[in-house]
Amino acid sequence: MTTVTAQQQPTAAHPVLRVPPAAPADAAAYFAASLAFHTDVSDVSAALAAGGDPGFTLVDTRSTAAWDQGHIPGAVHLPTDLIPRQAALLLDRDRPVVVHCWGPGCNGATRAALALATLGYRVKEMLGGMEYWIREGFAYETHEGAARRDTDPLTAPVDAADCGC
Repeated sequence: MTTVTAQQQPTAAHPVLRVPPAAPADAAAYFAASLAFHTDVSDVSAALAAGGDPGFTLVDTRSTAAWDQGHIPGAVHLPTDLIPRQAALLLDRDRPVVVHCWGPGCNGATRAALALATLGYRVKEMLGGMEYWIREGFAYETHEGAARRDTDPLTAPVDAADCGC
């Protein structure tokens, strides 16, 4: 009987490749679709910082208490539960919407995106939410005024304009 050590096991037996990667065409379709549904805080920040019309409306879907703790300058406050009643009053149906909530541990932005899409809005979700906006060192406003924290070196490049991705 031959014993196979961990180093001798075929690569496909390892968890990473236990399910093989998708065919390139399938992967391209999947990742293109993902980008149609998602954006990130760095791209949103760059679009807002460029001046002029970024081409979308940023919507903070958190509660009023959360909004008061800190929100992105220029964002529209529309809590998820109020979307069915107030979206038409606050948003232009012909303008893309980018939604966000607290952070990656919260699916509030996903629920808000679903609610807006159901109402006929073109919508993307900002990955990372308010948590990563703050962790990446971007400015935000509180009930006390403007604020900014140092960039968290575990989430964003500290001494570079961008991460190069």
